[in-house]
Amino acid sequence: MKAPEPRLQRKLLAWLLGPLAALLVLDTGVAYWNSVRFSNLAYDRALFEIGREIVLHVRAEPAGPRLDLSDAAGNILLRDPDDLLYYRVVATDGRLLGGDPQMPQPRNGAAAASPRPARFYEDVVHGEPVRMMVAWLPVGSAAAPTQVRIQVAETLHKRTRFAWEMVANVVLPQVLLIVMATAVVWFGVSRGLQPLQRLRRAVSDRSHLDLSPIATDDVPGEVRPLVDEVNELMARLGRTFDFQSRFVADAAHQLKTPVSGLKAQIELALRETDPERVRHSLAQLYISADRLSRLVRQLLSLARNEPGALDAMQLHPVDLDACALEASMEWVPEAIRHEIDLGFEGAGEPLMIDGDPDRLRELINNLIDNAIRYSQRGGRVTVRTEKTAADQCRLGISDDGPSIPVEERQRIFERFHRLLGSGQDGSGLGLAIVSEIATLHGARITLEEDTDGVGNTFSVFFRLRSS
Repeated sequence: MKAPEPRLQRKLLAWLLGPLAALLVLDTGVAYWNSVRFSNLAYDRALFEIGREIVLHVRAEPAGPRLDLSDAAGNILLRDPDDLLYYRVVATDGRLLGGDPQMPQPRNGAAAASPRPARFYEDVVHGEPVRMMVAWLPVGSAAAPTQVRIQVAETLHKRTRFAWEMVANVVLPQVLLIVMATAVVWFGVSRGLQPLQRLRRAVSDRSHLDLSPIATDDVPGEVRPLVDEVNELMARLGRTFDFQSRFVADAAHQLKTPVSGLKAQIELALRETDPERVRHSLAQLYISADRLSRLVRQLLSLARNEPGALDAMQLHPVDLDACALEASMEWVPEAIRHEIDLGFEGAGEPLMIDGDPDRLRELINNLIDNAIRYSQRGGRVTVRTEKTAADQCRLGISDDGPSIPVEERQRIFERFHRLLGSGQDGSGLGLAIVSEIATLHGARITLEEDTDGVGNTFSVFFRLRSS
């Protein structure tokens, strides 16, 4: 069975009205206890007076006291329209002088002669709960007094009825007051939660494409931080959707041309009958497929390194010097194939930074790939790492390619931007990926002319890891 949905209104009413209900129950218990006490005080006096009237009929004689109570007098004394009355009179020597012999013996030491006028307690007579009175009262002349023990028991009907009447007189006004308070609290809570209901309707009526901020004009102060966080979340979602939309548009634009080229070359190969021409077409297809594969990898890398990917990126201590050396060694065969002198100049010491090893390797690979691709045959590409300050290190990659004009040095990090007249195939994504990865690591990237005046030097400055 599904658990009931937690509701704020229900919780507020429970916390506001629950203590009132608990106080009502407690007050009812206290009122009943006081009512029983006052009822006993009132009726105990009457019970004691009945005992005194019975003792007035005891005669002191030389042989001992004797009860002289006629039936008529007994009926008058013990008559009650609501309860039954029982009595018993006993002399000091334990001799029964009159009354009901089956009444229980007094409890709590009341059987012994005592100067106390009377004791009252609850007991049972003939199977019914009663209020019992026990007293030692004097009989005879003041010169030679003697005592008799009188027990009078009365059932509890009128006492109970009187107690409940008193409880009703005390509790009923309180119940009425609580009912009125419940109605007022219910109305107040419902009115107080109306801004939340309007907020719920405003959110539920929205289109799934509407990520504009929720208005906070009528939002209670207690809920405003939550609404602010929701607005911030929608702003982040909006930026993410913008990135995704831009990526899809860019991918569709960039994939359209190579896919169309592949299709045209396949159609051309299908029409050829000369095996040499078919082989040539297949070679061209392979080159186009390789370019398409590289473009797809770069697009996926660009999507993975979008701004906002920092939440999913795990930073670890990384030695930038070792990472750059390892990446440079992997590019040696490609440099040899292009007749490029690829060199590495290390810092001579570990350069520990906080970073993602895979993304850092991707940054270095794109910079080396870009340097080899645009350098002339017989040229030189140098990868350098060095410590530039107490808390900063530098990764530099120099090439012998065409110098990039000053006015183009900012735009080359934009997506799909390519220099005209370079004569090289490319998608214009490599340096955009480098810029995105550098941003994710809090690094700064610059571009200057090489120190020998030929080519370019890309520098990425990282903050050293604090020890």
